[in-house]
Amino acid sequence: MPKGSIKSIITYLNGIKDIPPNQFGKLDAFAMQFIGTPQSGFVDLGMENPTRLEFLKKLSTAKAATKEITLIPGETLYFFLQDVAKTFGLDSQKLQESYDTYFHLPEGIIVPETYKLPLGLSEDQFMKLLSQMSYKWHENTATQLMGVYDRDKWFYYVSIASIVQKEAANIDEMPIVAAVVFNRLKLGMPLQMDGSLNYGEYSHQKVTPERIRNDTNVCNTYKYKGIPPYPCTSASIQAIKAVLNPANVEYLYFVRNKNGTHTFSKTYQDHKSNF
Repeated sequence: MPKGSIKSIITYLNGIKDIPPNQFGKLDAFAMQFIGTPQSGFVDLGMENPTRLEFLKKLSTAKAATKEITLIPGETLYFFLQDVAKTFGLDSQKLQESYDTYFHLPEGIIVPETYKLPLGLSEDQFMKLLSQMSYKWHENTATQLMGVYDRDKWFYYVSIASIVQKEAANIDEMPIVAAVVFNRLKLGMPLQMDGSLNYGEYSHQKVTPERIRNDTNVCNTYKYKGIPPYPCTSASIQAIKAVLNPANVEYLYFVRNKNGTHTFSKTYQDHKSNF
């Protein structure tokens, strides 16, 4: 249903190809003044072969048709926008352009969770709604966990959490991986973590020695010391909490073991023996 006056809605209904011409007229417009104006967007009538009055009533009371879309923790905006475009019939490039309008960082702001959103939104409306929801979540969560919402400081921690999200084998490992990050930062060591290179379109690709050598993106923690200036992927609340409460350990290294988890070590000598 379009936005606009009752008159414009009647004109729209009469223009639908499966409805006989001029099916709706002044009496219907008059009835709508008492029944209520239909909401804009796609609506789910939830009925077949209604009477004329039932149809008009349902138009004014039906809930918006919705679909669900999930952003998985650790997934990147690049793939999320492709999923959104496919699910909601939108253009991924226009979604990206609208994202750039409403979000202050190129990645890591949309909260990883399942969203139930109305059909019929434009790309701009879709990203504006997500930005409002996401920034509100970050403000509320930061205030709850830290007592205050300092946007720059908060997203610094989210940036670390995005690396922890990619590196940890499970939630239990997250505080330990976070500790390794802070221990390395304290000593001025580069992080050298493969997960940071799983940004954007490389989200699902194995990190190769060639990528490590040649990738000049700011998320390459082999090439650049410190924390990337923005999150490299989405980060779960568990990863963020791990960063705010890292484990009290002195580990500097870790490597994946045969169990699919990681073996942590304090020295490079011990780290080499764990391969």
